[in-house]
Amino acid sequence: VQLQASGGGLVQPGGSLRLSCAASGFTLDDYAIGWFRQAPGKGREFVSTINRSGSSTYYADSLKGRFTISRDNAKKTVYLQMSSLKPEDTAIYYCAAGPNSRSTWYGYEHRGQGTLVTVSS
Repeated sequence: VQLQASGGGLVQPGGSLRLSCAASGFTLDDYAIGWFRQAPGKGREFVSTINRSGSSTYYADSLKGRFTISRDNAKKTVYLQMSSLKPEDTAIYYCAAGPNSRSTWYGYEHRGQGTLVTVSS
């Protein structure tokens, strides 16, 4: 059972990036997915979550309007579209899967490896 976040990279301030979360060993569409991030020297923080059908989403207050979570169950992938990126968005971004949407990392049953996003000019 594995979860893998991908799509990270170097982007300039104001730019956009789309992250993907894919699963192997289990059916992703049976799970709610959460995105979290951990900036250098800081703790892991909640970013967003989406329920199994994609009908319900929730965001950290500070990120509303800039980040959009979505899922394509046919492709077994969950996305995090990030726009108007700021240097303070620099972090390792992780996805996690569980039966219900949660805003805590250990509230998820499966927790994956991250992808690094660097926002810098």
